Amino acid sequence: MKKIDWYFDFISPFSYLQWQLLQRQALELQPVPVLFAGLLTHWGNTGPVEIAPKRNWTYQHCVWMAHRHQIPMRLPAQHPFNPLPLLRLCIAVGSSRQIVDRLFRYVWQEAHLPTDVAPWSALLQELQVSQTMLDAAEVKATLRQNGEQAVEAGVFGVPTAVVDERCFWGVDATDMLLAYLHEDAFFDSTEFARAGNLPQGQQRIKKD
Repeated sequence: MKKIDWYFDFISPFSYLQWQLLQRQALELQPVPVLFAGLLTHWGNTGPVEIAPKRNWTYQHCVWMAHRHQIPMRLPAQHPFNPLPLLRLCIAVGSSRQIVDRLFRYVWQEAHLPTDVAPWSALLQELQVSQTMLDAAEVKATLRQNGEQAVEAGVFGVPTAVVDERCFWGVDATDMLLAYLHEDAFFDSTEFARAGNLPQGQQRIKKD
């Protein structure tokens, strides 16, 4: 079975949705928490909820996808939010699949945020974690290293699955990822190879 490095951020509803879909498969999945904002900054990109009309569409699309795939989902009181406490908590306790699942449920099923004092305190108590552990230098360093590893692998957004040095970005690519894992011959086709090396044409003029 092929090993999959799965890059995600708890801030991303699409990461949550793909996580739920991938749990239905027998996969060798290695979760790698990264700061989505760091990827956006590195690549000079804009997040989907930073564009006004795209913002509402994004949330409606997410709840529709949850409905379509029978995934439980409750949106938090506000979004986006600062995901650093969740990312650091995940790393502090080992980034296991069980922990990743618990933290996703905290946000996208229980509709809590790290700024919700009582639920957050209860979560830390449940996982036997102190704030000091989250602030540890090695935890922060691991999160930075995860981001650097993601960029080196060509990851530009979340969720992204990396297999055999190939990136499969977004929940919309879940079927594509599964096809690759099942050795679909299309990935060795001339058409697919050409699509990955299409010459760049006219570029949009950027205004100062």
